[in-house]
Amino acid sequence: MNTSPTLSATEITSDRLRLRKAHDADRDGLIELMTDPQVRLYLGGPRPRDAVEQYLDATGTPGVTDKPGAFVIADRTTDRLIGTLLLARRPAELPGHVTEEGWELELSYVLRRDAWGAGLAFEAATAALRGAADELPDQPVLVVTQTANERSLKLAARLGFRRTGTFEAYDAEQTLAATDLHSFRT
Repeated sequence: MNTSPTLSATEITSDRLRLRKAHDADRDGLIELMTDPQVRLYLGGPRPRDAVEQYLDATGTPGVTDKPGAFVIADRTTDRLIGTLLLARRPAELPGHVTEEGWELELSYVLRRDAWGAGLAFEAATAALRGAADELPDQPVLVVTQTANERSLKLAARLGFRRTGTFEAYDAEQTLAATDLHSFRT
C-alpha cells in the first residue's frame, strides 16, 4: 500500500460550491447517488437501497468522507449535497496506470442528475486539483472511466486530461486519461 499524501484540505470553496466532509444531513443525498440507475450507469449499476442504508449505518454518514481527498460537493449557498469527489491514490494492483509503480493520484466524482449540465463537475474538479497542485509536488493525475461514458470523457478533456489508452475492467472497456498536477497551479 502506498502512503504518499493526497490532499490534506478538509474544505475547498469555489464560486458556487463547497467541497467538504459529509455530515448526517447528507444521508438522503448519498442514498440517491448510490441508488440512481442513471447516475450509476457507468459505475456498475445502482446499488440496492437496503445495502446502501446498511453501509451508511455501519460507517456513519460522516465516514463516507473520512479519508484525505474525499469530499461531498455541496452548493455553497444552501449546503445541499450535489455529489461526491475523490482525489485518492489508484491502487497498483488495479489496471490503468502511467507509471511503473502505480499509486498515481486519481480523480473521480459523481453528481446528482439534477446537477448535470451546469458545469458543476468541472468547477468541483478544478477546485480540488488546484488545491492539490498548491500542496503537492508535480505528479500525474488519472481519470479512468468507461469508454462509453462520453460526458465524462468530454469533461476530462476540458480539464486537460489526455487519453493515454484503454483496458478492459468490470466487463467494459475503460479509458485512461492523465495530466500533470501542476497544470492546475494557481
